[in-house]
Amino acid sequence: MTPTPPRPDDKRTSGNPAKQAEITLTVKQQREQKRQEKLAEYQRQLAKRRRSKLVWWIVGGTAALVIVALVVASIVLAPPAPQDYEAGSDGVEIEGVETFEHVTQHVEGAVEYEQTPPAGGEHNAVWLNCGIYDQSVPNENAVHSMEHGAVWVTYDPAEVSGDELDTLKGTLPSSYVILSPYEGMDTPIAISNWNHQLKVDSADDERIGEFFEEFWRSQNVPEPNAACTGALDAPGKQ
Repeated sequence: MTPTPPRPDDKRTSGNPAKQAEITLTVKQQREQKRQEKLAEYQRQLAKRRRSKLVWWIVGGTAALVIVALVVASIVLAPPAPQDYEAGSDGVEIEGVETFEHVTQHVEGAVEYEQTPPAGGEHNAVWLNCGIYDQSVPNENAVHSMEHGAVWVTYDPAEVSGDELDTLKGTLPSSYVILSPYEGMDTPIAISNWNHQLKVDSADDERIGEFFEEFWRSQNVPEPNAACTGALDAPGKQ
């Protein structure tokens, strides 16, 4: 007759005390031990997931802050948007604007101009392409551009730089304007078009905008609406 196998809760004995302690654990105790082990493992996994989520939150939050900082920096550091002015002249008088009478004639070589910087006169047959320059440009080519209706904005680099220069750039239209440094002026900033010139001490002077409103792309220049591109790029054009 086959002997009946012992049930899990049957008592067994061993001569080894450690083995005996293991044997005397009941099935219920063994299950409770396994449950506690599973619970401990679950808590370890849960803690691990929480740490992973925290790391991702930190990484994601840092990335978001970096993106926000880049957006803010792009806005703050972006060049000022061009100003809108209406072409033409309404005959408005602007305090401080000097007027002159100049002939228009193409010549070769250097020209001695009556004003510094020039406000018209004899000039080179090739005009200067309009735009922003960080170096001095040839008088004779810039004067030709004024003959086409461009406004030439010049500044003393020893007096105007940094934020002041940025403010000055913020007054400019998108076309038919030349901005360049000019050595030897008796004023920090001069704004010139054909036969007209305004000298100011600060880029914040509201008369700069008034000058553009009155003289930018004026129809009273010798060659109104002629091109201000497609000719000479002087060194330093941005």
